[in-house]
Amino acid sequence: MHQAILASLQSERRTTGCSVPVRDILQDLATQINHQKKCKFNINRSSVLDGAIRGFKRGTYNPCHTISVRFSDDMGVAEEAVDLGGPRREFLRLLMDALSKSQMFEGEEGKMNLAFDSNAMREDRYLVAGRAIAVSLVHGGPPARFLSPTLFSCLVEGPEMAKPVLEDVADSDLHEKIKRVMECETFEDLLATTAPLEEYLANAGCLRQLRSLEDKYLLAEDILMFQVIHRVRGPFERFRDGLRSLGVLDKIQTHPESFRPLLCWSPTTLTADLIDSLFTIRLSPVGSNRRQAEEMVVPFWRDYLADAEDQEGTQKLETILAFATGASAVPPIGFSPQPSIEFLHQEHDGGNPSKLPIANTCINCLKLPLHTSYDDFQENMDFALGNTHGFGIA
Repeated sequence: MHQAILASLQSERRTTGCSVPVRDILQDLATQINHQKKCKFNINRSSVLDGAIRGFKRGTYNPCHTISVRFSDDMGVAEEAVDLGGPRREFLRLLMDALSKSQMFEGEEGKMNLAFDSNAMREDRYLVAGRAIAVSLVHGGPPARFLSPTLFSCLVEGPEMAKPVLEDVADSDLHEKIKRVMECETFEDLLATTAPLEEYLANAGCLRQLRSLEDKYLLAEDILMFQVIHRVRGPFERFRDGLRSLGVLDKIQTHPESFRPLLCWSPTTLTADLIDSLFTIRLSPVGSNRRQAEEMVVPFWRDYLADAEDQEGTQKLETILAFATGASAVPPIGFSPQPSIEFLHQEHDGGNPSKLPIANTCINCLKLPLHTSYDDFQENMDFALGNTHGFGIA
């Protein structure tokens, strides 16, 4: 009866506004951000998660304040970077990747559940993980996109309503043992298969007298509930508390289908045409010499995007977007300011124009070099993308 009441309440709550675009929801949440106040994060790219945890746990941290990121290279030399957006987007992108690879999560890539890590519990890292995901969505960073459908369901409906499946079990040995239980065809086979599991079943609270072959279904369900849900209930509560930051959890529960593609894995939609449409091309006045040189390079840029998609798919397109903006995907909340393209002309002092592209990720501006052949343009673009550390000038 209790579970039925919970399900009814959750269903009623989710009937309102399910069709609201997620960008509108996030932009509404973003009105809480006070851009006059900043919370500082000092980050080394080789240990992004540690730096993020220090920043999020600082006593003065407030999720309603703008994130200001300063990177240092691996030698500890501070980079010249005042964060107006680019470094923040890069930090949040690296942080989402670091979270998915941390000891706090386990399972198949893109379908991960919470793992139990005593050190992470002691340091309250699960709270930080949830807060980081919420903050990234509202502050213009990327979505997590690595949570399993089961974990997402727990966030929306509560762990009491969870229905974990065999694929949620990350322990390969236990996974195989549960599978054998589910495949038993006789009662004698079931007794023989569960005998080696008695100690585990006792510790999990799943040990019971088996009376028929049909008991295998309830036994498997109990094991899955313990391994995937009950065992990590403490980490889940803290992770869920972190997601309450900025009101994100409430919106997830109210608009689950809007948020599902942001928290669970979904195929990427990044294409050459999409990137081309994202950037506003700023051309010089019609009839000028500069305009003529720029109009020669615009087709090079579009061909470069098309070739990148044909040859390497989304991976290279993500690299191009990250070079220009600090984000390897379009943030769910959108870009601010809108990405733009300018061109590198010869300066007034007579210096030679750069042959390489220059990116200002703080304002999402990509400055393209002026080449007269596509081969030269492509070669210099590839060199820049392959030899740039982080954001900024290639």
